[in-house]
Amino acid sequence: MFDVLVIGAGHSGCEAACAAARRGARVGLLTFSAADLGKMSCNPSIGGVGKGHLAREVDAMGGLMAEAADRAAIHRRILNASKGSAVRGPRVQADRKLYHRAISEKIGDSGVTMIFGEVVSLRLTGGAVVGVELADGPLIDARSVVLATGTFLGATMFRGDERWSGGRQGDKAASALAAQIRELGLAQGRLKTGTPPRLDGRTIDWSRMTPQPSDRDAWTMALAPNSARLPQLACAVTRTNEQSHDVIRAGLGRSPLFAGAIEGRGPRYCPSIEDKVHRFGDRDGHQIFLEPEGLDSHLIYPNGISTSLPTDVQVDLVRTINGMERVEIVQPGYAVEYEYADPRRLGPTLEHREVQGLFFAGQLNGTTGYEEAAAQGLVAGLNAAAAAIELPRALFDRGDSYIGVMVDDLTIQGVSEPYRMLTARSEYRLHLRADNAVSRLGPMAIELGALTQEQRARVQGHLEAKQLAETALAEQATGQHLGLHDPGRRPLADWARREDALAAVRARVPAGMAADEAVADAIYAPYLTRQRDELAARTRDRAVAIPNLFNFGRVPGLSSEMRERLEAAGPADLDQAARVPGVTPAALSALHFALVRAAA
Repeated sequence: MFDVLVIGAGHSGCEAACAAARRGARVGLLTFSAADLGKMSCNPSIGGVGKGHLAREVDAMGGLMAEAADRAAIHRRILNASKGSAVRGPRVQADRKLYHRAISEKIGDSGVTMIFGEVVSLRLTGGAVVGVELADGPLIDARSVVLATGTFLGATMFRGDERWSGGRQGDKAASALAAQIRELGLAQGRLKTGTPPRLDGRTIDWSRMTPQPSDRDAWTMALAPNSARLPQLACAVTRTNEQSHDVIRAGLGRSPLFAGAIEGRGPRYCPSIEDKVHRFGDRDGHQIFLEPEGLDSHLIYPNGISTSLPTDVQVDLVRTINGMERVEIVQPGYAVEYEYADPRRLGPTLEHREVQGLFFAGQLNGTTGYEEAAAQGLVAGLNAAAAAIELPRALFDRGDSYIGVMVDDLTIQGVSEPYRMLTARSEYRLHLRADNAVSRLGPMAIELGALTQEQRARVQGHLEAKQLAETALAEQATGQHLGLHDPGRRPLADWARREDALAAVRARVPAGMAADEAVADAIYAPYLTRQRDELAARTRDRAVAIPNLFNFGRVPGLSSEMRERLEAAGPADLDQAARVPGVTPAALSALHFALVRAAA
């Protein structure tokens, strides 16, 4: 008997298992092989704009991803470094083997029990999950189950005319479990993702490309210090050209994407190269980032040319690109089509509304990306433990975290294509910065018991350093007559010597991100005040709760269309109802009146 059983050991499953274990649950992590732990199936990187924000938030809640990324980092870069701190995205290029090793060690130290095998069915009793059945016969009991199957559920792989069952190269699909999920009506449809060919870096002429060096600053993705800084490798940038596009156009008839073999919709913000050439025919080129996969590997990941074209077309394509005329492909690219579930049928804890104790996390919910998966795994794991051993739920608000933004978007709006985190998805992005994740979520992590003793001490140390930094900055500002706390002014925006303030604060604050965070807070102060007022208004709306199984059909003046949208979304309060796509202000007014009258 386990308190929590997690199915799948990718980024989502590993975070879910360890999050549940940190809260004191007995946890089993079930996967095909130990090689699956934290495996980077696609790009060898963690972070970026939006994604880096998620990685930092997962770290603030005690998660694995950021610390593992630091231990494996062979290239670091702050994206949008010339822009405001709200849209800066920390990104780490990771050595695949070292990242896998770091995650494996963390799982080994977590108290999680590893189980190797294939789940063929969920065991259900009276509308609740009670365990699973394995392919070789054993039954495993569990009070809560987290499904974190990634792209493996009923998955098919495509390359040209080739078709085969599998969730990624060299791994089989979870076909039996997929059949049960469909039979239970828990599956929504199919989505598609893909990966580029892997190249032999020894056959690339690097001198003809634009180098992209690693940042000189030794910043870390995680709050924990990184004692062993690895050698840093440069990436490179090149572009496709008209000749490349001619090769792609000539091969479109052999592409499963254009031949109709793939039904699922792919990610809008990371399309295949054939899709980019087809949709943006007026472009004379598309950027490609050549990213090394490890310190002891000659493999190169060409970020920007994800494709499912036949192998011979892929060879012709890459050899049209400047500096790659003699390049050798080690592993051709491919596409994966897989089953996903409708996240609108999940609650804010990611527990399924119709099956008690069953939690969904990761790409199964229609998302794309390691960071989105890890964040959902964290939410599901914390709450699966809460359900199993009667602890407070972990609820993330969109006003406090990008994790809350994502969960809210998924469970209220659903998906029609793979969901990717963007800073533009948040109406509070000046507050939700990558540099203040610990200040935003650290107190919540402590209150929930989501941290180890060592993690808790680090978070408390950062919060104390942040207070010291704010005091030092206020004193520095007073000496400069800046009016730092005047909400009508932007003191540091008018202060030409902003670096002087930062230097003064750093001199009085322990090393870390606290000084930079305090200065950024001061820069955004007037806007943060405005956003706090907006959040207060949302809090008032949340006070108007919508009862479970509320009958929207009995609300006077609510059209059939509005009823259908609200019933599909199942909002928990008026605030969530306001974000259901297509719900009009008039419908909200009618609903608000009906709820107030019902409560009277």
